[in-house]
Amino acid sequence: MTGNDGFNAQPVSKQLMIVMFVVAAILLVPLVAMQFTSEVNWDIFDFAVMGILLLGTGTAFVVGARMFTATKARVILGIVLGLTLFLVWAELAVGVFGTPFAGS
Repeated sequence: MTGNDGFNAQPVSKQLMIVMFVVAAILLVPLVAMQFTSEVNWDIFDFAVMGILLLGTGTAFVVGARMFTATKARVILGIVLGLTLFLVWAELAVGVFGTPFAGS
């Protein structure tokens, strides 16, 4: 493999646009849910924090994946970033670790 696979062949700007569209689609889920139930109650701060978390994770994957040509390394990168995103999100939501910025 020469390192010029399908992922690296796309320009970074196109990959980041894909990340932005995916983040927007994910953020539409709670926005639509708020219209139908009172169980979901997000304010602008919640959307901003989740948008920053998702954009940061997606951008980190795009940049990090361009450094690795091996599929295994990219999978490991994705798993590490996904777990990190999940742990930060859980801490902000319910305070799993009891840090000062915990949600509850």
